[in-house]
Amino acid sequence: MGEIREAVRSRYADAARQLTVLASTGAELEPGCCRVDGPDCGCGRAYAPDELRAVGLTDAVSLGCGNPVLLAELRPGDIVLDLGSGGGLDVLLAARRVGPDGHAYGVDMTDAMLELANRNKEKAGVTNATFLKGTIEQVPLPDEGVDVVMSNCVINLAEDKGAVIREAFRVLKPGGSLAVSDMVELQPLPAGVKKELDAWVGCIAGTIPVDEYRQLLIQAGFEAPAIEVTGEQGVGDAQGAIGSASIRARKPARDH
Repeated sequence: MGEIREAVRSRYADAARQLTVLASTGAELEPGCCRVDGPDCGCGRAYAPDELRAVGLTDAVSLGCGNPVLLAELRPGDIVLDLGSGGGLDVLLAARRVGPDGHAYGVDMTDAMLELANRNKEKAGVTNATFLKGTIEQVPLPDEGVDVVMSNCVINLAEDKGAVIREAFRVLKPGGSLAVSDMVELQPLPAGVKKELDAWVGCIAGTIPVDEYRQLLIQAGFEAPAIEVTGEQGVGDAQGAIGSASIRARKPARDH
């Protein structure tokens, strides 16, 4: 498990440095749809231009495969957590949506990404956001303190996805919701591809089928999981395909 985590950490540290250099020169990075290099995965993020202007950023800051902020249907006063917050775009957009009575947290294991996120936070002038160092399998927040857990093309990068989903369930308040954009396996990938580290950090090898994803949510305790495939992409010359998906689920409300 350590080898995969370190490969992910190294690749996304490089991505953070690339984003920092490009920002300092005023250049634009082409959005990579979860991948930090290589072709697009056939998905779209659909961030509203006025929201991006409000935080002074472009969607190139996101390496995600969707827009979990829109998916989450945030309300003023919500406490939000973004798993694998990267450069911080989704956290900053969420912070603006929940307003001064709410708060948005981001957790990331990569120092370079945390540094980039805090620079973007300062640039955006957002005060109700906090970026924490940690892994998505061990979130540094207490039980039942969050209204919404989001994530954008990150859970597929974890080797133990069940642990990530259980951790999301732990930090959510009863009745809280999960809103995730992620990559899923649509057609079985060759065994060789599933073992390649480059394919793993590129959001390919770590994908799992939709039915397996749904079962992990149910096993963690979530109710009414809904998974909608929003994009599809073949994997090179190999048989098999992956796609982007919008994933929603809810933690049951506590019985009175």
